[in-house]
Amino acid sequence: MRAREQMVPPLRRLRRWLGTHPGTVAVLLALAALGLWIFGEVLDEVIEGETAMLDRRLLMALRNPGDPTDPLGPAWVEEMARDVTALGGVAVLAFVTLASAGLTWLQGRRATAGFILLSVGSGLALSSLAKALIDRPRPDLVPHGSHVYTASFPSGHSMMAAVTWLTLALILARGFPRKSLKLYVVSLAVVVTLAVGISRVYLGVHWPTDVLAGWAAGASWALACAALARALTQRGAIEPPANGASG
Repeated sequence: MRAREQMVPPLRRLRRWLGTHPGTVAVLLALAALGLWIFGEVLDEVIEGETAMLDRRLLMALRNPGDPTDPLGPAWVEEMARDVTALGGVAVLAFVTLASAGLTWLQGRRATAGFILLSVGSGLALSSLAKALIDRPRPDLVPHGSHVYTASFPSGHSMMAAVTWLTLALILARGFPRKSLKLYVVSLAVVVTLAVGISRVYLGVHWPTDVLAGWAAGASWALACAALARALTQRGAIEPPANGASG
């Protein structure tokens, strides 16, 4: 009985910290934990060499059977893949992040603008750190269709596309009054994230498991940031959505 009484105050404090929608925050954190678990499982399989055959098969499936140096499809498809892959590049993501932060700043939501910059910037730092620590070589079966400068695991384009597009969608979409609009914006972010990852394998610059790990880690980070944004909003540490919506 005494132990139960001692547990009540911390639980109440946690509920107050999470705000009026603790269930939503808990779901976001649970999904973030799932993404982190998937990343760890993929990393473990890659280190043990269990994914080598699958990686090769999937990579070669996107190549002309008679000429592995040639990606499937006409030349315009390869050019389109380069356009899509740029949506996960540092220049594009930096512009989108700064533009979104600038918009929230002009709306008077300065703490939110800072939170956006910190969320994306820290995600980039984690991606770079993971690449440096794991140091997996790039695919050497086919020519690279895009210039590469870093290690292969996880896919930086895939991870940062998830970190940036999903974080911005989950945070900014809260300002829309209708759930259909929120779903539309988040769905667009998901489509862009998936397209960027597929383009990296198509261009031969990443193994499929690099991309899967990047998606998992990036989505996990975005979901955790969205959960933290909700909790901080309820505590008044950052501003609520522009229209005052709480969803």
